[in-house]
Amino acid sequence: MKRLLVFVIAVSFGFGARAELRLHVFDCGRLAFPDVGAFGIGNDDTGVRELFVPCYLIDHDGELMIWDAGLPLSEVGPRREDDNAWYETSIIDQLAAMDIAPGDIDYTAYSHFHYDHVGAANAFASATLLIQQSEYEAAFETPETNPVFRPELYDQLAESDKIMLDGDHDVFGDGSVMIISAPGHTPGHQVLKLELENFGPLVLSGDLYHFEASRRLRATPVFNTDAEQTLASMDKVEALVAETGATFWIGHSLELAESLNLAPAWYD
Repeated sequence: MKRLLVFVIAVSFGFGARAELRLHVFDCGRLAFPDVGAFGIGNDDTGVRELFVPCYLIDHDGELMIWDAGLPLSEVGPRREDDNAWYETSIIDQLAAMDIAPGDIDYTAYSHFHYDHVGAANAFASATLLIQQSEYEAAFETPETNPVFRPELYDQLAESDKIMLDGDHDVFGDGSVMIISAPGHTPGHQVLKLELENFGPLVLSGDLYHFEASRRLRATPVFNTDAEQTLASMDKVEALVAETGATFWIGHSLELAESLNLAPAWYD
């Protein structure tokens, strides 16, 4: 709170103070698919058969925000031979290694409410949830319309403080962390844009794409809620990337994952 007050005073008097922003990336599991046809691409379009599952922690001058919460915590443990989903160290334990408890998180926002993005969501129920109104309705009111929603993973968020969104949203009011509405994969799917001082602008894709080939081919998975909306969201986000010169991370990309500096390292 003290650092936030200093920031407000500096801006008020024209000092041009800039919030310190850090991004931590966590390994929150893997998914394996022997056949990738459901993603709207052919098996000949890519040799990749595994998806990385990331979680992110954004530190904005000491205010903490979780963006995506990985696979269900029930998946944590050694990989069994027949597993197509595995998760070595939970996001809770990875945060604890940084002396951060779930109750320390101020905000949560999820690219969407599919089970591989909200696996630890209930642990962060004390945080303020930022969610598109359309995603709230789909996930909390009619989850049966999408079999990839698993309400037991996020049902405690029904009582969380919430900021309901209807489009793009400036999380901290200074343009450094922007939620960008990008529906189609789910009704209220969204991506995140960060203004990192040293790394530069960065866009986190959510599930706008799953594979590098998905982006190249503008592929829409068969389980998306609206293919036309998805394509429109692709156009919107690609235009934003081109306009700002942002780096674009396909979150599930195994190729990207192998190049990342994972927490407790950070990008700033």
